Amino acid sequence: MRPANKAVAAASSNLQGRRIVGTRPRLATSASANVLAILLSALTPVLAGTAGAGPPPAASTEAQAPLGVQSAAAIETETAGLPLQLGRLRTQQQDGVTVQLAIPTEEQAAKHFGVPLAEAGIQPIWLRIENTSDHDYWLLPVSIDPDYYSADEVALVTLKKVPKDQRAAHADQFRQHALPFFSAARSTNEGYVYASHMRGGRFVDIRMTGNQQGIRMRFAVLLPTEGFDYERSSLKSLYEKVDDFPNLGLEELRARLRELPCCATNTAGDGEGDPLNVVIVGTGEEAISALAASGWSFTEAITADSVRRMVGAAITEKSFLTAPVSSLYAFGRKQDVALQRGRTTISQRNHMRLWLARFRSEGRPVWVGQVSRDIGVKATTRSTTLTTHVIDPVIDESREYLLHSLMHHDAVSRFAFVRGVGDATHVKPRHNLTGDPYITDGMRLVIWISSEPVDPNEARNLGWNLSTDPVLEGRGEYSKVPPKQD
Repeated sequence: MRPANKAVAAASSNLQGRRIVGTRPRLATSASANVLAILLSALTPVLAGTAGAGPPPAASTEAQAPLGVQSAAAIETETAGLPLQLGRLRTQQQDGVTVQLAIPTEEQAAKHFGVPLAEAGIQPIWLRIENTSDHDYWLLPVSIDPDYYSADEVALVTLKKVPKDQRAAHADQFRQHALPFFSAARSTNEGYVYASHMRGGRFVDIRMTGNQQGIRMRFAVLLPTEGFDYERSSLKSLYEKVDDFPNLGLEELRARLRELPCCATNTAGDGEGDPLNVVIVGTGEEAISALAASGWSFTEAITADSVRRMVGAAITEKSFLTAPVSSLYAFGRKQDVALQRGRTTISQRNHMRLWLARFRSEGRPVWVGQVSRDIGVKATTRSTTLTTHVIDPVIDESREYLLHSLMHHDAVSRFAFVRGVGDATHVKPRHNLTGDPYITDGMRLVIWISSEPVDPNEARNLGWNLSTDPVLEGRGEYSKVPPKQD
């Protein structure tokens, strides 16, 4: 049996009632069972192709000393090949405080602490805080992760893998490596915050408070796993050329965006998919930081392992916050980056695909994208896997959701709406590649990402075009909403 068929067989055996580790077995509904059966039969050739191609070479898992004793240059060299120049080590300064941040890989963390922290749902984040100011500060670890673990809690949840005669030392190592919260004036602290585990990428919000003084720094870190779709796209090579792209002013940008194709397409480019309804203006680091802070997660590549976990999530009706998305095409290539905001079940999520445009505006990269909300799963012969998500037909609501999620996290400096998609109504809806109908006012949302926090009330609507309230649009009422006046 080929490896791909073994993966399908293993997933199929779970359908026969075998227990999935860490979950309570439950019976799928007849409808979901039918969908899953079709999925499993369709995945055999897909997984066979995946297994034949083989994954890219794995990242090095050599033993490493605590990150604090490694030179910054060594870590930057190790991670220089990551897309968007988001290496593991990040450094920021503000008002006499310098913060260095790094997140070890799962293998490095397991090697350093002697236990597989990722299996326990824990991700250690290393911080070095150099306070050269005259002010004392307290770190607020809840801003990094409201569900962070204490040192003794980490020791307890990983205890069963430790021999009894080593358990006291096991607990002590987590205490000794934990980062102190208090940062006295003219002092330096370093250590780990034990956060909840995440895959693909992580936004870290550092907040420190003193006597009517405050420090806030925001970091975005890509976590190299060799399993995410952006790691296998052409983004890195394309982004290296971004400074050579034509630089457009605002009105030139508006005109160019109106001229873009209405929709993403299939591989051959002869079928219209979901509309290209969003545009983000900002550097890769700014965009990823803002989206990660707003709860968007990277999506995994379609592999035997990701499909196995996707099937398991579907069977148990669990969430899979980094589940793969299918490929759509624009500008002659599949999406450069795909992100999603998942719910408690895999069948429901907001998801977005982004393509780096071959032009800039006001010196900043431009990303053209497609955003929609998945509200269910259906069987279809129009997909290579014979199943697909069903999208919310009021597609402009997902567009508003993206804007609101970014504004809520103080990430938007300006926004506007530009024509280019073409409208669709209840009477005359349009359809995507898998036959889902949708309605839209035909506008593209354009968002300028701010590198500094901006209160939502201060985000400026450029007033290029009016947009429709998606709630009224869903009722069949198409009255436009005027922009906020300056």
